[in-house]
Amino acid sequence: IAMPCFTMSLGAISNLIALGILVKSYARFRRRSRTTFLLLVGALLATDLVGHIIPGAFALRLYLAKMHWSAVDRSGAFCQLFGACMVFFGLCPLFLSGAMAVERCVGVTRPLLHSRAVTSTHAKLAVALLYILALLVAALPLAKVGRYSRQFPDTWCFLQVHGTLSLTDLGLTLVFSGLGLASLCLSLLCNSLSGLALLQARHSTQSHDIEMMAQLAGITLVSCICWSPFLIFISLSVSKSFSGTDYDLRHYQWLVFLGVRMASWNQILDPWVYILLRRAVLRRVYRVLNPHRQLAHSSFRTMEKDQQNASLH
Repeated sequence: IAMPCFTMSLGAISNLIALGILVKSYARFRRRSRTTFLLLVGALLATDLVGHIIPGAFALRLYLAKMHWSAVDRSGAFCQLFGACMVFFGLCPLFLSGAMAVERCVGVTRPLLHSRAVTSTHAKLAVALLYILALLVAALPLAKVGRYSRQFPDTWCFLQVHGTLSLTDLGLTLVFSGLGLASLCLSLLCNSLSGLALLQARHSTQSHDIEMMAQLAGITLVSCICWSPFLIFISLSVSKSFSGTDYDLRHYQWLVFLGVRMASWNQILDPWVYILLRRAVLRRVYRVLNPHRQLAHSSFRTMEKDQQNASLH
């Protein structure tokens, strides 16, 4: 029980700290190009916060019952809701990361179009639509399209990925995996285009553009590392189960379990990427790593001020 308590507490505290910093940044920076990005980041952090607490509470309830499913899920509703939360809060961060990448790509490569078309209202509408899409996918098994089941080692629920599968089970799991991998690929593509554009315009690039791209690149990297194994493992597992070929079931159960553990850390690491890749933090790190250069820069600025004062007198 110590592990779910630790990860749930760490995830909640990390996201609350990041949301507090984000609120201050939103109040301080009123640039529209930055406001839309901050809205998307806020939606991501809020989703990570709720997505860590609710599934964590389900897992904690199981641990408190000493894994006796009959004591907490006599009707089967517990597992259905647990699985729906896993799907919904799994897709939402991936969708939002993709939306952030698209927003920055348009902002960097087509700034005039961004200033005209990308507004706070449009950002809120996009977030709502992405939530609805994730909710529709999560609700399908509740409408008997696919199914949720207990997963190894009987500590969580998710789409059926092992054992006897129907065509619907296969299709729904591949839809989940495909949407997740497509979001990651979209983020990588948009970030690459944005990075190239910033390199080409490095002389006119503003510091807030670099800060946002650094945060977005960090979030995308973390998402790829945390989510790719799980999305790939469940695709392989359902493909082998549906085809009926002989395979090491326990090996794939362990792979999927390891993948979901890695995916759960995405919600803990996202806020720290935002916190640590802010301009204020990067400046401090730069000063620590280059104290001599910073001293020379300060001395040069002091000499310039002395010369200006002397010329005035």
